[in-house]
Amino acid sequence: MGAADSADYGLLSPAWAGTPVAELTGDRQLLQALLDVELEWVRVLASAGLADPEAPAAVAAVSDASRYDAASLAERAQGGGNPVIPLLADLRTQARESSPKAAAAIHRGATSQDIMDTALMLLARRALEVILADADRAAAALGATARRHAATLCVARTLTQHSLPSTFGLRAAQWLHGVGSAAQGLRTAADNLQLQWGGASGTLAAVSLAAGSAGPGAERTTTFDLTARLARGLGLAEPLAPWQTNRLPVTALGAALQDFTAAAGKVANDVLLLSRPEIGEVSEPRAAGRGGSSAMPQKQNPVLSVLIRSAALAAPGYGMQLNAAAAAADDERPSGSWHVEWQALRSLLRLAGGAAAKLAELAEGLQIHPDALTRNLESAGPLVVSEKIMAVAAPLLDDGVPGRGKEIIADTVARSLSSGEPFEELLRAAVPPEVLSDAELKNILDPAEYLGEATALIERITAAYPGKPSA
Repeated sequence: MGAADSADYGLLSPAWAGTPVAELTGDRQLLQALLDVELEWVRVLASAGLADPEAPAAVAAVSDASRYDAASLAERAQGGGNPVIPLLADLRTQARESSPKAAAAIHRGATSQDIMDTALMLLARRALEVILADADRAAAALGATARRHAATLCVARTLTQHSLPSTFGLRAAQWLHGVGSAAQGLRTAADNLQLQWGGASGTLAAVSLAAGSAGPGAERTTTFDLTARLARGLGLAEPLAPWQTNRLPVTALGAALQDFTAAAGKVANDVLLLSRPEIGEVSEPRAAGRGGSSAMPQKQNPVLSVLIRSAALAAPGYGMQLNAAAAAADDERPSGSWHVEWQALRSLLRLAGGAAAKLAELAEGLQIHPDALTRNLESAGPLVVSEKIMAVAAPLLDDGVPGRGKEIIADTVARSLSSGEPFEELLRAAVPPEVLSDAELKNILDPAEYLGEATALIERITAAYPGKPSA
């Protein structure tokens, strides 16, 4: 078997296969992130007079991931338990050919966990830029749908059953509320991605030794000056202290990614329900070659929502893996629990990236069918406003006996449901005209007159999460 035989192209993972985030989190990009961290550290050392001034250029010349055999590195990683060790050997070998001093500067004072953890944060930062761009597209589209359908009546459903009148605009706004809030969480997580740098056992001893070895005339620098420069150079946050066994930076990122897939999953779940032919309130955007069935050519499957939902269902398992690993972290470098984080974190990035890309396409192209919304609302009948009837009409029928009016209304509802008699007629008979006029009764039964603060809620949500449409 060759290297291509063990490559993961995503054949079993259509939720993320072929997306930009899939490419950004592939083995080649991970290798590049590892090399980028090693190179930036050499630059920091050189800028502080702790490495040959020519070292950064020499290391940069051999810091292209295409120069390294990923399959060989993966196989040799078994020897030390991580891919940094064989990559470091190959990097030094290539650098030594042009500059022995550059080779000596590589990885000085660092340990493999510093490089791996920091590279994963770098990988996450690059992936999150794409995920957030797609999340902003989805938010902008959902906001536009919410405003456009602010007055489009529909029936709300609770526990799968018709409940009260609502508007499709509010439904879309609530989708936006979840997606927008989750995107804010991702943005916070992106801003808090931290450098991990602690040396062999988290004491920064070797870095401290290096900082104190600057020759005459070199600028005075401290250990924390060096790590601060490294964090800035990589675009990561400067940590309070090394976190090699405090894995909360990883679990926090994982939680934000899970929240986003959950918010996207909610939209997908609703679209799957509402696009059923017997409901028919929405349809996914059509695209050539998508949604077909291998056996039933008449079908148009809501594939975007199916794949978003699959990502939302898969993500919690990886999040649980991260949390379990954090809870099992031991000593000054976790044994096994650290190693299990890598693939789980990458999987979460990929699932969130796939969900975000598909959600943006779904939100931008979602078709709304007002006729079906009206039909389904009318099928619920006047009982859809029974809450309002109880609140307004029942007290007028108490006749000095608290609760009597509620009993009358409840009996009327039960009679209509059991006999099939029109509820409006039964209600008119139960409520004398001198208590409620025909016009007042009509107003009570009008679903458009029982929408609460739907319009205000739409305005509040869409203002809070404006999103950003695609260029």
